[in-house]
Amino acid sequence: MPVLVIGEFRLPPERMADAREAMERVIVATRAEEGCLGYAYAEDVLDPGLIRVSEKWQSRELLAAHLAAPHMAVWKQERAALGLSGRDITGFVVDEGYKL
Repeated sequence: MPVLVIGEFRLPPERMADAREAMERVIVATRAEEGCLGYAYAEDVLDPGLIRVSEKWQSRELLAAHLAAPHMAVWKQERAALGLSGRDITGFVVDEGYKL
């Protein structure tokens, strides 16, 4: 069953320029992983520094492998150094869904 991951985290707005390069690296590496059907970060238009997270994975097992990937360990260190806070991310096992 597919897994959708949604959530958010905060970065200090003044650190966003520094954060973009690190976020781009983790996004590119993650999108190349087996089982990744979608992976994106987006800054909230009305709340600078609030990053919305959306992901889609083929399975819980492949999501678990992603979380253990070396580039995720690097991203964890980078985001801490950037001042990440308010991380609230949840995974949901879903059916195939439907178009709206």
